[in-house]
Amino acid sequence: PIRASLEIFSAAGIKNCRIKSVQMTSFLLEMFDHSAIKGFEIITPREPEKRGCQLSFRMIKPDKTLFNTMVKRNIIDDWREPDVIRIAPVPLYNSFMDVYRFVKILSEEFNS
Repeated sequence: PIRASLEIFSAAGIKNCRIKSVQMTSFLLEMFDHSAIKGFEIITPREPEKRGCQLSFRMIKPDKTLFNTMVKRNIIDDWREPDVIRIAPVPLYNSFMDVYRFVKILSEEFNS
């Protein structure tokens, strides 16, 4: 499995993965900033050179049920106590459509 994954990384190219990673997290930030979603603050640095491919969203009024609902809707995210949801659009297997879908679902669930 490790050899196979290294072959995939080699074929894709680390530089290409980083470029797509920056583009996807920037797209996620832009979508989030222009959404009607309130009640979160992004605590990950906004500067691409200061972050990896994940963004951390702190909930102003923490409620883990939102995280659980996202999991039920096939969003693979991460809960960090007491109030943070982390999302990582991974360039090898996530798409810009996945990022769009995440923001749409977050908006549906949080604003309902």
